[in-house]
Order: sequence, then structure tokens, then C-alpha cells
Amino acid sequence: MKHWKTVLIILPLAVISFLYLSALSRQPARQISSATPRSEEIKTMEAMYYDSLSDNKVQCQLCFRKCVIPEGKTGYCRVRENKEGKLYTLIYGQPSAVHLDPVEKEPQHHFLPGTDMLCLGTVGCNYKCRHCQNWHLSQARPGDLRVYDLPPEEVISMSKRMDVPTISFTYNDPVVMYEYLYDVAKLAKKEGLRILWHSNGSLNPEPLRELLRYTDAVTIDLKGFSDEAYRNSEAQLKPVLQSLKIIKESGVWLEIVYLVIPTVNDDITEIREMCRWLSANLGSDVPLHFSRFFPNYQLTHLSPTPVSKLETAFKIAKEEGINHVSIGNVPGHTNNSTFCVNCEEVVIQRRHFEVQEIKITAGRCDSCGEHIPGVWE
Repeated sequence: MKHWKTVLIILPLAVISFLYLSALSRQPARQISSATPRSEEIKTMEAMYYDSLSDNKVQCQLCFRKCVIPEGKTGYCRVRENKEGKLYTLIYGQPSAVHLDPVEKEPQHHFLPGTDMLCLGTVGCNYKCRHCQNWHLSQARPGDLRVYDLPPEEVISMSKRMDVPTISFTYNDPVVMYEYLYDVAKLAKKEGLRILWHSNGSLNPEPLRELLRYTDAVTIDLKGFSDEAYRNSEAQLKPVLQSLKIIKESGVWLEIVYLVIPTVNDDITEIREMCRWLSANLGSDVPLHFSRFFPNYQLTHLSPTPVSKLETAFKIAKEEGINHVSIGNVPGHTNNSTFCVNCEEVVIQRRHFEVQEIKITAGRCDSCGEHIPGVWE
């Protein structure tokens, strides 16, 4: 009888603990009350980067898929439509999510820590990740959700009114809202605002290089380090590796996220190969975030990532020469903070997305003077 009483006490506590940590990993953003959703007719704008083909078909040249789209149809992403032989974007200036978030939530650990960003997301995506936590946006079509009427000029004005230094395109993949992001980024550059975007990294080289001219920081999700892992997202690894090299060569600040998903991309040998590739091709100073998976969307049958697996991945990354490695979605974990490579003192103390203390002055460790790579001012 005592045994069953113990189980009845422990089981609810375990469930509550799991739900608490799961909720923290998907901590809601702060919706901006001044931005009112509107249910207006879908607006269109001619897309960039496509070729005209015979029979009024077009071929999109924006991402690795290079969709050939017949008249009246959309591409894989569902937000770029062929109208009478011309390709149009169906989401320009029409985000379905407008929020304020801490930059640490992106995650970006070496880019203006402790500041907020104005975050925008639309419907659509060129991936179909079975674990997507924003599937209600990424897998929706134009017309499925209410939208905000926010042309680029209004995005800039909103950011200035709220005194937010950074505009971030996130939630779904910015690849599919390229024209919107591009126009906002060009205006932001003129107004002294920063542009950050969080992507799967599958842009083709030409549009990627053009966008990087107006970009300050990029967060790239690595879905795994094999084509088998990328099948979970109906995508390919090779285009992402190409993009990572291009971003690094551009000088734009880059951080990488690896969501460790049990049975999908948590093979230790694969993780070591990935860390070795990153170190050899991008150098030792590109931050790498190992993030904890919680059951979501089409992978609710899986368990959360064991913290011990994240700690093993962390150790491997350090062994392979990556200087700045973090463990995310584990509130309170020591390795969610940033440490000086030289003296090993904490230079940015964090608890989940909250920055508690910064010990960096002019890009150098307050304790020993070691240079800490990043964007600090």
C-alpha cells in the first residue's frame, strides 16, 4: 500500500515537471498589442529569383528545390504562386506572428546579449520537419490564418517606437518570405537597425549572398549531419553546408543550433563528424547550441532528449575544437552560460533566456582580457 501511495505522489510531480520544462522550451513570446491582426484579402507581389519557362511555367530559383510551377499552382512552400507565367509571393508584408523576444531565444548568445528583438513570422516553409514546434505557421497556407498588415516601412517604425535594436525573421523559415525580409533589411540598414534571421540554411547561393549584404546575424538550424536525418524534414544536408560556408565567408555573425532528437539525429558518431566538419570549415569561434527536444507535432511518441546526451554532445564539440558550445532548453544548466576560453570564467551568466550578468567590456573578458568573438555594441 505504501508503494502505491508513493507512486501516486511521484507520478503527478513527474508529469508536472515534464510539462513545466516543455513549456519553458516553448516559452511564449510577448505579443505586441499595437499590432492588430487583420483578415484582409491576400496581397501579392512579384517574386525575386525565378525563370520563365515554356507553357507559362516558371522555375523558382530561391532555394535548393528549384520548383517548376505550372500556371495557377504554388511551389513546395505553398506561398509562391504562378499567375499567368509570373511568380508571385503571397505573404509580402503579411506576417501572422509579431512578437517581442529576447535575442537569447533565437538563440543568439554572442549578439547584443540582454536585448530584445522585434520578431516576425509568416505562414509557409520549404521544409516539412516532423518535429516543428511552429507547425501551425510553417505548414499553413496563405488565407489559413489571420495576418498583420505590416509593410516594411511600418516594421521599421514599430522597431523605432519600441526602441528595439534588432528585427528578426523567425518562427517559420525566412527563405519563403525572402522579398519581405530583403526589403525590410535594406531599410533597416539605412536606419541603423540590426537584421537577424533564423533559417534552415537552404537558400541558393545568389539570393543568399545578396541578402547577406543587409544582414547582421544569422542562426542556422542543422537538422542532423546525414541525408537520413534530413529525411525527417524532407530536405537535404548538402545545400545547408554550402550556405554555412557562404555565411562564414561573408563576415556576418553566425551561430548554429542542433536540436538533438532521439533516434533521428542523436547518433554520437554523427555528432562528432558534424563537430569536426564545423571546426574545420567554419573555425573554432562559431557558437554551437545543442538544444533539448520535447515531443511535438508528428513526433509526440518520442521522449525528451536525455540531458546526459546533450552533455556528451557538448563534450565532443569541445574535444573537436569548438570554443563556444552551449546546452539549451534545460533551464538552470551551467553550460547555458558563456565562458571565457582562456581563463574559463563566466562572461555571460544566463538562466534559460534571461541574461543575469555580462562581464565583457569592448569585446574582451573582464577577468583576463581575452577577446570574445561576437557583436557586443
